[in-house]
Amino acid sequence: MDNRPIENDEISLKELLIKVKEWYNYLLSQWKIILLAGIIGGSLGLAYSFIKKPVYTATLSFALEDEKSGGGGLGSALGLVGSLGLDLGGGGGNIFTGSNITELFKSRRMVEQTLLNPIDYNGKRISLAEMYIEINELRDSWKSNPEFANIVFLPNGSREKFTRVHDSILGSIYQGVSKGGLVVGQKDKKVAIISIEMSSTNELFAKYFCEALAKEVSDFYVDTKSKKARMNMAVLQKQTDSIRGELNGSITGVAVANDNTFNLNPAMNVRRAPSARRQVDVQANTAILTELVKQSELAKVTLRKETPLIQVIDRPILPLKKERFGKIKGIIIGGFLAGFLIVFIVVFKRILNQLMK
Repeated sequence: MDNRPIENDEISLKELLIKVKEWYNYLLSQWKIILLAGIIGGSLGLAYSFIKKPVYTATLSFALEDEKSGGGGLGSALGLVGSLGLDLGGGGGNIFTGSNITELFKSRRMVEQTLLNPIDYNGKRISLAEMYIEINELRDSWKSNPEFANIVFLPNGSREKFTRVHDSILGSIYQGVSKGGLVVGQKDKKVAIISIEMSSTNELFAKYFCEALAKEVSDFYVDTKSKKARMNMAVLQKQTDSIRGELNGSITGVAVANDNTFNLNPAMNVRRAPSARRQVDVQANTAILTELVKQSELAKVTLRKETPLIQVIDRPILPLKKERFGKIKGIIIGGFLAGFLIVFIVVFKRILNQLMK
């Protein structure tokens, strides 16, 4: 049998306390280096607080119309019309639910269209994209690239005339805006109020962009939701105008036929046939026109129901909420990070020296 003693790798509490005290005394002996690093880090944090620009946040809140709660008498009337087999084109589907509408605000199409909105800045009429380029001094970094020299984003400019370079720059701005400062969502799931928050180092850009984005999405939302109703109303209006023209022609035709048969011998009934046919046309067109006018008016009611889909509650008002990187915060964070880093370096260096022995 092997009677050699078995080595015990377990460490006792006493040995652990000795090790902790040994490391404590070692770090305490390095207090000058740690203190110096903390002072340097705090100084860098203080300098960063002076360099860091304040961030302004514009907030806009709106209520989204809920079609389920908008029934009442109008909903009953439209239901009755539907039961009669009449399609008024109401409703644009449920593609714009609460989560979908928030994603719509952050979509590339909506953000880029918003960036092409015109604004007045420094006495000039420019687009929001040009304002973004100016406040972020992007043109200074483009001087070395001749492709960017003549790039200009005109207000309300057409995307059809954009080159690959235009699309690339707009895509870069979209990433900077959507990822860096745009937040859309419901603060409380129980409340159907959606808030848009836009943060920027430029107070006016945050305000202008927030308002322009809300208008752009609202217009797109209204056009999409009421598209079927508007198409149906346009068709009904065209049919109504056509039948009204036919009715007016029939009335004129009756008058002409009556003039032609004035004082006609009562025995000659064949000569009265055109007048009778015209009378039938008048009656038929009158009945059709009456029904079309009813449907047109109901279609107008449906369109009005679909139109007010987004109601703005609060708009961003100057001065906006401002957040600064405080001096005390900079000193504390800078000092802590620098101290932690130097402690890690000192500990790592000692462990490395012990392993090398």
